Amino acid sequence: MYALRLIIKNALRHKLRTMLTVLGLVVATLSFGLLQTVVDAWYAGAEGASNTTLITRNKTSLVFPLPLSYQAKLRGVDGVTGVGYANWFGGVYQDPKNFFAQFAISGQSYLDIYPDYLLPEAERAAFLRDRKGAIVGRKLAQEYGFKLGDIIPIKGTIYPGNWEFVVRGIYDGRQTGTNTATMFFHWDYINESILKTAPRRGNQIGVYVVRIARAEDAAAVSATIDAQFRNSLAETLTETEKAFQLGFVSMSEAIVVAIRVVSFVVILIIMAVMANTMAMSARERLGEYATLKALGFGPGFLALMIFGESMLLALAGAGLGIALLYPVAAGFGAKMGTMFPVFEVAPLTVLQQVLAALGIGVVAAIAPTLRAIRVNIVDGLRSIG
Repeated sequence: MYALRLIIKNALRHKLRTMLTVLGLVVATLSFGLLQTVVDAWYAGAEGASNTTLITRNKTSLVFPLPLSYQAKLRGVDGVTGVGYANWFGGVYQDPKNFFAQFAISGQSYLDIYPDYLLPEAERAAFLRDRKGAIVGRKLAQEYGFKLGDIIPIKGTIYPGNWEFVVRGIYDGRQTGTNTATMFFHWDYINESILKTAPRRGNQIGVYVVRIARAEDAAAVSATIDAQFRNSLAETLTETEKAFQLGFVSMSEAIVVAIRVVSFVVILIIMAVMANTMAMSARERLGEYATLKALGFGPGFLALMIFGESMLLALAGAGLGIALLYPVAAGFGAKMGTMFPVFEVAPLTVLQQVLAALGIGVVAAIAPTLRAIRVNIVDGLRSIG
C-alpha cells in the first residue's frame, strides 16, 4: 500500500505533464478502438454468415444472371434442404444519398433460410399475401421513419421505372450482429413487370441461396451443384455464404489494410510519447534513485516505482479511452446510418486496447528502469540541487 501511494505521488508530481500524457493515451486508445470497430463492421456480414448456407451465382460474374429454371434442379441435389433466390435491386429512395440494401427475394423460401430475421407471424403472413409487400429491418425503419402500412417509392436503376412497395413487416435480428438495415420485397412482382417491358430479362435472378443439412457437406454439395450446370449457357459457382461475403470485402481490402495500419501506427506514436515522458521523469529523479540505493533499497524497488508509474498512466488513459469508445462508437454508427448495418464494439477490440496499454506501459518503462538501476550512487548524489 505504501508503494502504491508513492507511485501515485510520483505520477502527480508534474500534473500538467501527467494530464497531457494521459490525454494522449485516451486519444490513442479511443482512435485504435474506433478504427478496429470500423474494420469489424466491414467484416460483419461475413462473420455473421451461416455455415449451412451456400450461394450459387453465375461463374462468369455476379452481374450475369441465372435462369429461374435452375431452382428445381437445385432442390434435387442430395444434402439440399431448401432453396431460395435473391436479386440486388439497387433502387433510389427519394435521393441518391439515401443508400440502403434492397433485395427482391423468393418470399417464404428465402425467409425460411434466414431464421435470424425475426418477424411476427401476422406481419410475415401480410407480407406473403401482398405482391407489393415489403419488409424492412428495424435499423432501416428507425433511420427513415418507416411504419407498417407506409408506401415506399423506389426509383429503379437496374430495373427502370417507379416502383411502390407497402411496408408489411419490420424485422428484428436474433443476434446483435444480425443485419437489420435491409429491405426485402417479392421478386415475382418485379418479374411480372419485366416480362411485359423487357421479356428477355424476365425469369432471371441474381443468386440462389441454398440451405444444406450439414456444414461439413458444403464442399461436396457445392461441387455437385457446379458439376450439374457445367457446359451450360450459364455455368455456376457455388461457395459458402462466408466466402461469398468475403469476396465483396476483398474488393476494398486495400482500404481495410490501411485502416489497420493506421490504428497500429497510432499506438506506436503514443508509445514513443509515453517513453519520452518516463525518460524525462527518470532523468529528473536520478538523485532520488541514488539516495534510495544509498539507503539500501534494491533494484527491484526502483523497478517497481518506475514500472508502477508507467503502468498507472497507461491504464488510466486506456480506461478512459475504453469508457469513451462505447458512446463514440454508438454516435459514429448512428451518423453512418445504414452504411454500416452492424457497428458494435467487439470484446476482442477492448482486449486489444488493454493489451496495447499494457505494452505501452512496459516498453516505456524499460529504458528509465535500466538507467535508474545502473546509476552510480556518487554520480547520482552529485546531481542533487
